[in-house]
Amino acid sequence: MSTHHPIAIIGGGLGGLTAARVLHVHGVGTAVFELEPSREARTQGGMLDIHEENGQKALRAAGLHEGFLGIVHEGGQAMRLLGPDGTVHVAEEDGGTGGRPEVDRGDLRDLLLDSLPDGTVHWGKKVTGVRALNAGRHEVTFADGSAVTTDLLIGADGAWSRVRPLLSDARPAYTGISFVETDLLDAETRHPRSAAVVGGGFFICLGDEQGFLAHKESDGSLHVYTALKTDEGWLDTVDFTDLPAARRAVLARFEGWDEALRGLVADADAMTPRRVHALPAGHRWDRVPGATLLGDAAHVMSPFAGEGANLAMLDGAELALAVAAHPGDTEAALTAYEHALFPRSEASAADSAQSLDAMFGPQGLERMTAFFTTGPAAP
Repeated sequence: MSTHHPIAIIGGGLGGLTAARVLHVHGVGTAVFELEPSREARTQGGMLDIHEENGQKALRAAGLHEGFLGIVHEGGQAMRLLGPDGTVHVAEEDGGTGGRPEVDRGDLRDLLLDSLPDGTVHWGKKVTGVRALNAGRHEVTFADGSAVTTDLLIGADGAWSRVRPLLSDARPAYTGISFVETDLLDAETRHPRSAAVVGGGFFICLGDEQGFLAHKESDGSLHVYTALKTDEGWLDTVDFTDLPAARRAVLARFEGWDEALRGLVADADAMTPRRVHALPAGHRWDRVPGATLLGDAAHVMSPFAGEGANLAMLDGAELALAVAAHPGDTEAALTAYEHALFPRSEASAADSAQSLDAMFGPQGLERMTAFFTTGPAAP
């Protein structure tokens, strides 16, 4: 038996939660269906820089900007760019005046969750099927045997969205970059050398078409993304359940690099492999009655322009505002939303792809040094 919800959001990430919150602000109820069994089921990843022109704009629409300022990581806008020999090429302090303050993803998600009425988020809902009914309605079935019908289906369920196939045949493709995420816990005490090299904010080290991206987390740990330009299958050759062996395999890619940099892998307390995928820049779809996408479901891109979470939140806010502005006319709301969504996401996806090429090309260090000291090169 199905339960009916006028608006159903599939996915309880930052984009889906922002949509639900802005709808709530405007007196519109919704239901969010999230795969994870509870809000405490797992840690939510590392630091995010929330941009004034999109992520913060969404938080203002949600009435949460003041709360956001209360969870900002002081000093997080500092930045260091190093080469493989440990030479510092760029160092910027956090003067507190930048437009991209850093927050912990988990803290931001909690801010959004706490702003929603009890019962808005339905946990442990793994989607097993989505199908169109009639008059723009859709049915979603879940692994627990339950089902819902809805007048407006919003796919906010990430890169491998189960909703996207209703609107588009596109699938994310491998970008040529793989991450090995490492965590160094209690860094100041247990890993002082690594803590010193990373500093208090965002850290980048590039060379040989690979490198490290890292943040100092608000809990004192270091979260490191070891970026490797490699074929799609390389991660499968490494046994990441054997931590010492995994460390050796990744370190073999960094022979000759400064030992303080190698320590970001050699001293890792945990390692997680991830391939970086992206949809084509300019991904769009024809209007499908009663359904749309936001965030990574709509435009997953490489993370090298820092736009993913920001765009997801802006998508959620803009979609909710469009729905509120067109009461009783879902198609007008979705047409207005997608009219702005497509060019916005295309521009950001192109920027992300260009940043990937710049960072992990033959002159990555030199190009990024120039970017941070003189600004982006003219096209």
